[in-house]
Amino acid sequence: MTEQRPIAVLGGGSFGTAVANLLAKNGQAVRQWMRDPEQAAAIRIYRENPRYLKGIKIHPAVEPVTDLLVTLTDCNLCFIALPSSALRLVLAPHAEYLVGKQLVSLTKGIEVHTFKLMSEILKEIAPQAGIGVLSGPSLAREVAENTLTATVVASENEELCKCVQTALHGHTFRVYTSSDRFGVELGGALKNVYAIIAGMAVALGMGENTKSMLITRILAEMTRFAVNQGAKPMTFLGLAGVGDLIVTCSSPKSRNYQVGFALGQGLSLEDAVMRLGEVAEGVNTLRVLKAKAQEVGVYMPLVAGLHAILFEGHTLIKVIELLMRAEPKTDIDFTSTSGFN
Repeated sequence: MTEQRPIAVLGGGSFGTAVANLLAKNGQAVRQWMRDPEQAAAIRIYRENPRYLKGIKIHPAVEPVTDLLVTLTDCNLCFIALPSSALRLVLAPHAEYLVGKQLVSLTKGIEVHTFKLMSEILKEIAPQAGIGVLSGPSLAREVAENTLTATVVASENEELCKCVQTALHGHTFRVYTSSDRFGVELGGALKNVYAIIAGMAVALGMGENTKSMLITRILAEMTRFAVNQGAKPMTFLGLAGVGDLIVTCSSPKSRNYQVGFALGQGLSLEDAVMRLGEVAEGVNTLRVLKAKAQEVGVYMPLVAGLHAILFEGHTLIKVIELLMRAEPKTDIDFTSTSGFN
Protein backbone atom coordinates (compact mmCIF):
# COMPACT_ATOMS: atom_id res chain seq x y z
CA MET A 1 0.00 0.00 0.00
CA THR A 2 1.35 3.41 -0.97
CA GLU A 3 1.99 5.69 2.00
CA GLN A 4 -0.24 8.74 2.07
CA ARG A 5 1.66 11.92 1.21
CA PRO A 6 1.34 14.89 3.54
CA ILE A 7 -0.62 17.97 2.46
CA ALA A 8 1.05 21.38 2.51
CA VAL A 9 -0.45 24.61 3.76
CA LEU A 10 1.72 27.59 2.88
CA GLY A 11 1.18 30.48 5.28
CA GLY A 12 0.97 30.93 9.03
CA GLY A 13 -1.98 33.31 9.18
CA SER A 14 -5.44 32.71 10.59
CA PHE A 15 -7.12 31.05 7.60
CA GLY A 16 -4.09 28.95 6.69
CA THR A 17 -3.96 27.70 10.28
CA ALA A 18 -7.70 26.95 10.31
CA VAL A 19 -7.44 24.94 7.08
CA ALA A 20 -4.36 23.08 8.34
CA ASN A 21 -6.27 22.12 11.49
CA LEU A 22 -9.28 21.06 9.45
CA LEU A 23 -7.16 18.82 7.23
CA ALA A 24 -5.53 17.25 10.28
CA LYS A 25 -8.88 16.55 11.93
CA ASN A 26 -9.88 14.75 8.73
CA GLY A 27 -6.93 12.38 9.18
CA GLN A 28 -4.40 14.10 6.92
CA ALA A 29 -0.74 14.63 7.75
CA VAL A 30 -0.13 18.36 7.31
CA ARG A 31 3.00 20.43 6.79
CA GLN A 32 2.25 24.07 7.57
CA TRP A 33 5.04 26.21 6.16
CA MET A 34 5.74 29.68 7.51
CA ARG A 35 8.64 32.08 7.08
CA ASP A 36 9.00 32.98 10.76
CA PRO A 37 10.98 30.30 12.66
CA GLU A 38 9.89 31.77 16.01
CA GLN A 39 6.24 31.39 15.07
CA ALA A 40 6.85 27.80 13.95
CA ALA A 41 8.66 27.01 17.18
CA ALA A 42 5.86 28.52 19.27
CA ILE A 43 3.23 26.42 17.52
CA ARG A 44 5.39 23.31 17.87
CA ILE A 45 5.85 23.84 21.60
CA TYR A 46 2.50 25.27 22.70
CA ARG A 47 0.25 23.79 19.96
CA GLU A 48 -1.35 27.18 19.43
CA ASN A 49 -0.96 30.08 16.98
CA PRO A 50 -1.35 32.97 19.44
CA ARG A 51 -0.60 35.63 16.83
CA TYR A 52 -3.64 34.83 14.72
CA LEU A 53 -5.89 32.21 16.36
CA LYS A 54 -5.41 32.62 20.07
CA GLY A 55 -7.11 29.94 22.12
CA ILE A 56 -7.41 27.40 19.26
CA LYS A 57 -5.46 24.19 19.85
CA ILE A 58 -3.43 23.04 16.87
CA HIS A 59 -3.97 19.38 15.99
CA PRO A 60 -0.96 17.08 16.59
CA ALA A 61 -0.96 16.09 12.89
CA VAL A 62 -0.10 19.69 11.89
CA GLU A 63 3.67 20.01 11.66
CA PRO A 64 4.95 23.63 11.54
CA VAL A 65 7.92 23.83 9.16
CA THR A 66 10.17 26.52 7.69
CA ASP A 67 11.90 24.67 4.83
CA LEU A 68 9.86 25.50 1.74
CA LEU A 69 11.79 23.31 -0.72
CA VAL A 70 11.40 20.17 1.40
CA THR A 71 7.71 20.94 1.88
CA LEU A 72 7.10 21.36 -1.85
CA THR A 73 9.09 18.20 -2.61
CA ASP A 74 7.20 16.04 -0.12
CA CYS A 75 3.65 17.27 -0.81
CA ASN A 76 1.53 16.96 -3.93
CA LEU A 77 -1.52 18.93 -2.77
CA CYS A 78 -0.66 22.46 -1.60
CA PHE A 79 -3.07 24.99 -0.12
CA ILE A 80 -1.60 28.48 -0.52
CA ALA A 81 -2.57 31.06 2.10
CA LEU A 82 0.10 33.69 1.47
CA PRO A 83 -0.71 37.42 1.31
CA SER A 84 -1.37 38.57 -2.25
CA SER A 85 1.69 40.82 -2.11
CA ALA A 86 3.97 37.88 -1.23
CA LEU A 87 2.68 34.97 -3.30
CA ARG A 88 4.73 35.58 -6.45
CA LEU A 89 7.82 36.56 -4.47
CA VAL A 90 7.71 33.35 -2.41
CA LEU A 91 6.83 30.83 -5.13
CA ALA A 92 8.35 32.11 -8.39
CA PRO A 93 11.95 31.20 -7.42
CA HIS A 94 10.82 27.60 -6.80
CA ALA A 95 8.72 27.05 -9.93
CA GLU A 96 10.51 23.80 -10.80
CA TYR A 97 9.21 22.23 -7.58
CA LEU A 98 5.59 23.03 -8.54
CA VAL A 99 5.49 20.99 -11.75
CA GLY A 100 2.70 18.43 -11.58
CA LYS A 101 1.45 19.64 -8.19
CA GLN A 102 -2.12 20.50 -7.26
CA LEU A 103 -2.13 24.13 -6.09
CA VAL A 104 -5.18 25.60 -4.36
CA SER A 105 -5.23 29.30 -3.52
CA LEU A 106 -6.93 30.40 -0.30
CA THR A 107 -5.89 34.05 -0.77
CA LYS A 108 -8.64 36.53 -1.67
CA GLY A 109 -6.70 39.32 -3.29
CA ILE A 110 -5.46 40.91 -6.52
CA GLU A 111 -1.86 41.63 -7.48
CA VAL A 112 -1.35 45.40 -7.45
CA HIS A 113 0.59 46.08 -10.65
CA THR A 114 -0.95 43.42 -12.91
CA PHE A 115 -4.56 43.02 -11.71
CA LYS A 116 -3.95 39.27 -11.72
CA LEU A 117 -5.81 36.98 -9.36
CA MET A 118 -3.77 34.54 -7.29
CA SER A 119 -4.67 31.52 -9.42
CA GLU A 120 -3.60 33.43 -12.53
CA ILE A 121 -0.23 34.09 -10.92
CA LEU A 122 0.06 30.41 -10.01
CA LYS A 123 -0.77 29.43 -13.60
CA GLU A 124 1.90 31.83 -14.83
CA ILE A 125 4.51 30.45 -12.42
CA ALA A 126 3.55 26.78 -12.77
CA PRO A 127 1.73 26.16 -16.10
CA GLN A 128 2.07 22.38 -15.67
CA ALA A 129 0.37 22.30 -12.27
CA GLY A 130 -3.30 21.81 -11.47
CA ILE A 131 -4.73 25.14 -10.30
CA GLY A 132 -7.78 25.77 -8.14
CA VAL A 133 -9.23 28.21 -5.61
CA LEU A 134 -11.18 27.76 -2.39
CA SER A 135 -13.63 30.52 -1.54
CA GLY A 136 -16.91 31.15 0.23
CA PRO A 137 -18.31 32.27 3.59
CA SER A 138 -15.62 30.79 5.81
CA LEU A 139 -14.38 33.04 8.62
CA ALA A 140 -11.16 31.56 9.95
CA ARG A 141 -12.07 31.43 13.64
CA GLU A 142 -15.45 29.85 12.96
CA VAL A 143 -13.82 27.18 10.77
CA ALA A 144 -11.32 26.55 13.56
CA GLU A 145 -14.16 26.29 16.10
CA ASN A 146 -15.96 23.70 13.92
CA THR A 147 -18.91 25.95 13.07
CA LEU A 148 -20.98 24.47 10.24
CA THR A 149 -19.44 25.90 7.07
CA ALA A 150 -19.84 25.44 3.31
CA THR A 151 -17.41 26.65 0.69
CA VAL A 152 -16.55 26.19 -2.99
CA VAL A 153 -13.51 24.72 -4.74
CA ALA A 154 -13.29 26.02 -8.29
CA SER A 155 -11.11 24.62 -11.05
CA GLU A 156 -11.25 23.36 -14.61
CA ASN A 157 -9.44 20.30 -13.25
CA GLU A 158 -12.04 17.79 -12.00
CA GLU A 159 -9.40 15.61 -10.35
CA LEU A 160 -8.21 18.57 -8.27
CA CYS A 161 -11.78 19.37 -7.19
CA LYS A 162 -12.37 15.78 -6.08
CA CYS A 163 -9.05 15.74 -4.25
CA VAL A 164 -9.90 18.91 -2.32
CA GLN A 165 -13.38 17.62 -1.49
CA THR A 166 -11.90 14.39 -0.14
CA ALA A 167 -9.31 16.22 1.94
CA LEU A 168 -11.59 18.90 3.45
CA HIS A 169 -15.13 17.54 3.43
CA GLY A 170 -16.30 16.53 6.92
CA HIS A 171 -19.08 16.72 9.50
CA THR A 172 -18.78 20.49 9.91
CA PHE A 173 -17.21 21.55 6.60
CA ARG A 174 -18.82 21.00 3.19
CA VAL A 175 -17.09 21.62 -0.13
CA TYR A 176 -19.05 22.23 -3.33
CA THR A 177 -17.48 22.48 -6.78
CA SER A 178 -17.51 25.02 -9.59
CA SER A 179 -15.84 25.27 -12.99
CA ASP A 180 -15.87 29.08 -12.88
CA ARG A 181 -12.48 29.53 -11.24
CA PHE A 182 -12.21 33.15 -12.34
CA GLY A 183 -15.66 34.15 -11.08
CA VAL A 184 -15.33 32.37 -7.74
CA GLU A 185 -11.93 33.91 -7.10
CA LEU A 186 -12.89 37.40 -8.26
CA GLY A 187 -15.93 37.35 -5.97
CA GLY A 188 -13.71 36.52 -3.02
CA ALA A 189 -11.37 39.39 -3.82
CA LEU A 190 -14.04 42.01 -4.52
CA LYS A 191 -16.12 41.44 -1.40
CA ASN A 192 -13.16 42.43 0.79
CA VAL A 193 -13.41 45.99 -0.54
CA TYR A 194 -17.09 46.23 0.23
CA ALA A 195 -16.73 44.79 3.73
CA ILE A 196 -14.86 47.97 4.64
CA ILE A 197 -17.91 50.03 3.63
CA ALA A 198 -20.20 47.76 5.67
CA GLY A 199 -18.02 48.08 8.78
CA MET A 200 -18.04 51.85 8.48
CA ALA A 201 -21.82 51.92 8.12
CA VAL A 202 -22.29 49.96 11.36
CA ALA A 203 -19.81 52.14 13.27
CA LEU A 204 -21.73 55.22 12.16
CA GLY A 205 -24.98 53.76 13.47
CA MET A 206 -26.76 53.37 10.15
CA GLY A 207 -30.03 51.41 10.22
CA GLU A 208 -30.88 47.90 9.07
CA ASN A 209 -32.54 49.27 5.91
CA THR A 210 -29.31 51.05 5.03
CA LYS A 211 -27.17 47.96 5.59
CA SER A 212 -29.53 45.85 3.48
CA MET A 213 -29.48 48.46 0.73
CA LEU A 214 -25.67 48.53 0.76
CA ILE A 215 -25.29 44.74 0.56
CA THR A 216 -27.72 44.36 -2.34
CA ARG A 217 -26.27 47.30 -4.27
CA ILE A 218 -22.82 45.88 -3.60
CA LEU A 219 -23.87 42.53 -5.08
CA ALA A 220 -25.18 44.22 -8.22
CA GLU A 221 -22.05 46.35 -8.58
CA MET A 222 -19.49 43.58 -8.05
CA THR A 223 -21.40 41.20 -10.35
CA ARG A 224 -21.60 43.82 -13.09
CA PHE A 225 -17.84 44.28 -12.96
CA ALA A 226 -17.13 40.54 -12.80
CA VAL A 227 -19.35 39.76 -15.80
CA ASN A 228 -17.57 42.51 -17.73
CA GLN A 229 -14.32 40.70 -16.98
CA GLY A 230 -15.62 37.32 -18.11
CA ALA A 231 -17.12 35.70 -15.00
CA LYS A 232 -20.44 33.85 -15.03
CA PRO A 233 -23.22 35.89 -13.39
CA MET A 234 -24.81 32.86 -11.70
CA THR A 235 -21.59 32.32 -9.72
CA PHE A 236 -22.45 35.42 -7.71
CA LEU A 237 -25.75 33.96 -6.53
CA GLY A 238 -23.89 31.12 -4.81
CA LEU A 239 -21.59 30.65 -1.82
CA ALA A 240 -18.62 32.41 -3.40
CA GLY A 241 -20.74 35.45 -4.27
CA VAL A 242 -23.68 36.47 -2.13
CA GLY A 243 -22.79 33.90 0.57
CA ASP A 244 -19.32 35.29 1.14
CA LEU A 245 -20.58 38.85 0.78
CA ILE A 246 -23.18 38.46 3.53
CA VAL A 247 -20.79 37.06 6.11
CA THR A 248 -17.99 39.50 5.30
CA CYS A 249 -20.25 42.54 5.35
CA SER A 250 -22.12 41.59 8.54
CA SER A 251 -19.61 39.96 10.87
CA PRO A 252 -17.21 41.75 13.25
CA LYS A 253 -14.96 38.69 12.80
CA SER A 254 -14.20 39.81 9.23
CA ARG A 255 -10.82 41.56 9.02
CA ASN A 256 -11.94 44.04 6.38
CA TYR A 257 -15.15 44.79 8.31
CA GLN A 258 -12.97 45.51 11.36
CA VAL A 259 -10.91 48.01 9.37
CA GLY A 260 -14.08 49.74 8.18
CA PHE A 261 -15.52 49.80 11.69
CA ALA A 262 -12.34 51.42 13.02
CA LEU A 263 -12.48 54.02 10.23
CA GLY A 264 -16.09 54.73 11.15
CA GLN A 265 -14.97 55.34 14.73
CA GLY A 266 -12.63 58.04 13.48
CA LEU A 267 -9.30 56.20 13.23
CA SER A 268 -6.98 56.90 10.33
CA LEU A 269 -6.46 54.14 7.76
CA GLU A 270 -2.94 53.53 9.08
CA ASP A 271 -4.18 53.20 12.67
CA ALA A 272 -7.11 50.99 11.62
CA VAL A 273 -4.80 48.55 9.84
CA MET A 274 -2.35 48.66 12.76
CA ARG A 275 -5.14 47.84 15.21
CA LEU A 276 -6.06 44.80 13.10
CA GLY A 277 -2.54 43.39 13.14
CA GLU A 278 -3.15 41.34 9.98
CA VAL A 279 -3.33 41.94 6.25
CA ALA A 280 -6.67 43.44 5.18
CA GLU A 281 -6.70 42.54 1.48
CA GLY A 282 -9.57 44.94 0.76
CA VAL A 283 -7.37 48.01 1.27
CA ASN A 284 -4.86 46.76 -1.31
CA THR A 285 -7.58 45.63 -3.70
CA LEU A 286 -9.45 48.96 -3.61
CA ARG A 287 -6.74 50.96 -5.38
CA VAL A 288 -6.34 48.53 -8.28
CA LEU A 289 -10.08 47.90 -8.57
CA LYS A 290 -10.93 51.59 -8.96
CA ALA A 291 -8.25 52.00 -11.61
CA LYS A 292 -9.41 48.89 -13.47
CA ALA A 293 -13.07 49.96 -13.38
CA GLN A 294 -12.11 53.31 -14.91
CA GLU A 295 -9.97 51.58 -17.53
CA VAL A 296 -12.74 49.23 -18.72
CA GLY A 297 -15.58 51.73 -18.27
CA VAL A 298 -17.63 49.91 -15.63
CA TYR A 299 -19.61 52.24 -13.37
CA MET A 300 -18.79 51.35 -9.73
CA PRO A 301 -20.04 54.19 -7.50
CA LEU A 302 -19.45 52.35 -4.22
CA VAL A 303 -15.84 51.56 -5.11
CA ALA A 304 -15.29 55.16 -6.24
CA GLY A 305 -16.95 56.38 -3.05
CA LEU A 306 -14.83 54.23 -0.75
CA HIS A 307 -11.69 55.34 -2.58
CA ALA A 308 -12.78 58.96 -2.02
CA ILE A 309 -13.24 58.23 1.70
CA LEU A 310 -9.93 56.45 2.24
CA PHE A 311 -7.69 58.48 -0.03
CA GLU A 312 -9.48 61.73 -0.94
CA GLY A 313 -10.84 62.98 2.39
CA HIS A 314 -14.58 62.37 1.79
CA THR A 315 -17.02 60.98 4.39
CA LEU A 316 -19.26 57.91 4.09
CA ILE A 317 -22.36 59.99 4.76
CA LYS A 318 -21.45 62.34 1.90
CA VAL A 319 -20.82 59.42 -0.45
CA ILE A 320 -24.18 57.83 0.36
CA GLU A 321 -25.91 61.18 -0.19
CA LEU A 322 -24.40 61.37 -3.67
CA LEU A 323 -25.54 57.81 -4.41
CA MET A 324 -29.07 58.58 -3.25
CA ARG A 325 -29.23 61.58 -5.58
CA ALA A 326 -28.20 59.50 -8.60
CA GLU A 327 -30.87 58.75 -11.19
CA PRO A 328 -32.54 55.41 -10.31
CA LYS A 329 -32.23 52.70 -12.95
CA THR A 330 -33.16 49.01 -13.10
CA ASP A 331 -32.73 46.88 -9.97
CA ILE A 332 -30.57 44.14 -11.47
CA ASP A 333 -28.89 44.32 -14.87
CA PHE A 334 -25.68 42.33 -15.12
CA THR A 335 -25.28 43.10 -18.81
CA SER A 336 -25.07 46.85 -18.31
CA THR A 337 -21.81 48.61 -17.61
CA SER A 338 -23.30 51.98 -16.84
CA GLY A 339 -25.97 53.50 -14.65
CA PHE A 340 -26.74 53.17 -10.96
CA ASN A 341 -27.71 49.47 -10.91
